[in-house]
Amino acid sequence: MNDSISTLFLEINSINFIFYVGEKDENENFKILHKLEIPISGPTSNRIFDLENSLNTIKKNVILIEQKFNKSFKEIILILEDFDTSFINLSGFKKLNGYQVLRENITYILNSLKSYVNEIETKKTILHIFNSKFNLDNKRVDNLPIGLFGDFYSHELVFILINKYDYRNLKNILDKSNLKIKKILIKDFIKSVTISEINKDVETFFHIKIEEKKSKIIYFENNCLKFEQVFNFGSDIIIKDISKVTSLEINNIKEIIKDLNIENKFSDEDFIETSSKRKIKKKLIYEIAFARAEEIFELLLIKNINLVYFKNNTNTVFLEIDKKSYFKGLEKIFQEILTISNTFDSRSLKIDSFDQNLIETTNKLVHFGWKSEAIPVTTPKKSMIARFFAAIFE
Repeated sequence: MNDSISTLFLEINSINFIFYVGEKDENENFKILHKLEIPISGPTSNRIFDLENSLNTIKKNVILIEQKFNKSFKEIILILEDFDTSFINLSGFKKLNGYQVLRENITYILNSLKSYVNEIETKKTILHIFNSKFNLDNKRVDNLPIGLFGDFYSHELVFILINKYDYRNLKNILDKSNLKIKKILIKDFIKSVTISEINKDVETFFHIKIEEKKSKIIYFENNCLKFEQVFNFGSDIIIKDISKVTSLEINNIKEIIKDLNIENKFSDEDFIETSSKRKIKKKLIYEIAFARAEEIFELLLIKNINLVYFKNNTNTVFLEIDKKSYFKGLEKIFQEILTISNTFDSRSLKIDSFDQNLIETTNKLVHFGWKSEAIPVTTPKKSMIARFFAAIFE
């Protein structure tokens, strides 16, 4: 394997450590060579508590991967999910008085806002900074207006942060595993970029993800991740509700849901016979599932007060349902709810392999960056003599 192009990735979520090894082929296409998924007890409730267990898990499996590929990895790219991420939207301003917008003006705004966030969020670490909006004389411009003339310039930035202790724990664990962190990325940012790249006509959208025990809504605006909210309920409440009404076993309900075909309207004579010879109407099961799914969407999107402003900017919704087989029936129900609402433009993800797309996008982001990313510039300190002459001549 060529050391210059092989890369080690590690995704950390609330359930698993997922290791990936990827490399470019002869046609410069990035592909996954190896995936290793390890259930762990380290990340719990969005935090890493058991440092020793996490260290041992990572160290042991990195050694196994290195032995498999006969290679020593020195760097690692981290992908984090469910790490209690927080978002801050701030705007900086510059009075121009008819002069041009200079790169130095934008650098000053960016560095000033970054310093302010660091001052007020002493217990958190900035992972991502995005350019959100540019306004010149109260008019929206699509790109950095460097060189344009005006009287007043405003620049909005989005800061994404995680707990500083989580960051330090991760760095400590990987340092002890002889791995340097090359880059840390939020998984929802990577997925949003993947969706945006596949759907070139969409730069602002909602992304709803429904799993078995949790749900999440993500808002992506002008090619930057701007908001996310996690809910501690998922599709399991639909299954439990059906069980409560019908007294059917959970596993039986999952099998029934998997085969529900919403294209066919159920008649009153359309029954499911249980193992106890009891007959349950398919129509009843469908109606319960539909009603509960409708409630989930109301909580996530329609009645979510955190999204009132965002909903003025887009009606596009991408729906992602857990990969488990019995979710296929539920996915059709969720799609139907979005369609009949006449409010949202429901779109499917159209992603053949989320793992491949995720890691390929991650690799591109690490090496080439993203169009809306903002990178603060460190200005070297001037000497006393330099400051003296600057005060005279500048």
